[in-house]
Amino acid sequence: MSFTDPNQPVPTGLRTDDFVMRPITADDAPNDYDAVMETREHLRLWEQSTWPADDFTIEANREDLAGLELRHTEHRAFTYTVLDPGTAECLGCVYVFPTSATFLAKCTVTPMGVEEWDAVDAVVYFWVRSSRMETGLDAHLLGALRRWFASEWTLENTVYVTNEEFTQQVHLIDSTTLTLQFRFIEPGKPGMYLAYG
Repeated sequence: MSFTDPNQPVPTGLRTDDFVMRPITADDAPNDYDAVMETREHLRLWEQSTWPADDFTIEANREDLAGLELRHTEHRAFTYTVLDPGTAECLGCVYVFPTSATFLAKCTVTPMGVEEWDAVDAVVYFWVRSSRMETGLDAHLLGALRRWFASEWTLENTVYVTNEEFTQQVHLIDSTTLTLQFRFIEPGKPGMYLAYG
């Protein structure tokens, strides 16, 4: 059964000593905006776009988050905000997609071995704010996500995606036991995306 089946419950969040994760809502806009703008140079590499622009606003962010909240509610894809457990400062985001998501379905995917893209259960993207990359939070988050998807989502084949130009995240994933399974290109975006499983 697909995790996008509306009758299939998905985990409501995750708590560790380092962070708390829960579904994002439009009301998170001011907190999320602060993290997005601090991390905008990395996010532009990650997104392979000019987003967020220097003149990006909280209201524009609220509209984006309202769309993510609706998508989560409709079980089309899932977005979680990552928060500091003590201060509730936004530390980043996690996004979970099926391979049937519109933008993924349009990608040109190249397997790096015998793995089949259609056999992937979930495609996961994540980022943490720039100041927390310096403290290693991105490594803690990735480790926790791997355990979470294995234990609570009970998915057999989850891949973690970054862009080849976001070298800090590439080096992070390369330092784990994850291996490169797919390379893919999104239409209209110049950089190659890398999917590890």
